[in-house]
Amino acid sequence: MSPTLKNSLVLPLSVIAGMIFNSAIIQWGPLLIPYPPGINMQTPEGIKAAIPHLKPIHYLMPWLAHAIGTFVGALLVSLFSSNRWLLRSLVIGGVFLTGGIYMITLIPSPDWFTWLDLTLAYVPMAYLGWRLSGKPKNEMTLQKK
Repeated sequence: MSPTLKNSLVLPLSVIAGMIFNSAIIQWGPLLIPYPPGINMQTPEGIKAAIPHLKPIHYLMPWLAHAIGTFVGALLVSLFSSNRWLLRSLVIGGVFLTGGIYMITLIPSPDWFTWLDLTLAYVPMAYLGWRLSGKPKNEMTLQKK
């Protein structure tokens, strides 16, 4: 497979994989940290109504979903791309950051969570995904001379 075709396919597939992890954690997280009784977290309106009743621990799973989804997408794009691993990982971080910004416009959250989420769950996790992929820091090291 040509590197151009490979790189064109890896980026969107990595985003999709990260979204799957994000969704799975959001879906299954309440099994580990249940919401208070009577809370409906299935609709944006239900989430808005629930915000005053949630404790800080209830924000752990959404944060982990955002961080792990971004991390998985960045790791996969680094592992399977032909080149520009850091750039592609940061693109993944940017895609997920854009989604996070969009979600805070739809569903309000406490300021502390918004700050924590937007500063630590996306770009740092994308960088970490690239670093843990084992790809070289200097992309010039793999070019033929």
